[in-house]
Amino acid sequence: MAEDQIPKSKWEGKTSADLEGSSAEQVWPLLADFCSLHKWFPDIATCYRVDGVPGQPGLIRYCARAPIDNDESTIKWAKEKLLSLDPIQRCLSYEIIESNLGFKSYVAVMQVVPINGGDGSIGCKIEWSYVCDPIEGWGLNDFRSYLDSSLQLMAEKMTEHTLLCTTG
Repeated sequence: MAEDQIPKSKWEGKTSADLEGSSAEQVWPLLADFCSLHKWFPDIATCYRVDGVPGQPGLIRYCARAPIDNDESTIKWAKEKLLSLDPIQRCLSYEIIESNLGFKSYVAVMQVVPINGGDGSIGCKIEWSYVCDPIEGWGLNDFRSYLDSSLQLMAEKMTEHTLLCTTG
């Protein structure tokens, strides 16, 4: 039996992406701005505050993909609640509280970790870990692959942004 098909009570995992040339101090504010996910996440067309205070636990954001073929019924969306935000550890946690994506339970932690190369180079990495119930219509390996590729694209966009801000 393939790993995806083994019944598990929870899916757990972690992925990470390196951002060479971007310091943790440059990247953390981009990630900590909880309602700016659409700027970085490849599939998100809109992300905005629904309730709560920006930068404070309890903040709820609405995220949605663009409609497929301009059909409003194909919009995939989620409401996510910020559970914690720690600027010292450069870490935040959130949960999906409502969606039409097949999630029953999903909690994630994202952290920006500095990487200092021995050659004096700077960089950082984003670590994204999650615990969730199996997602209807997804295999575990497909879900892992989706998160990993999405985080890689986020890291590329954030690196481009920080490099533009430093040189521009």
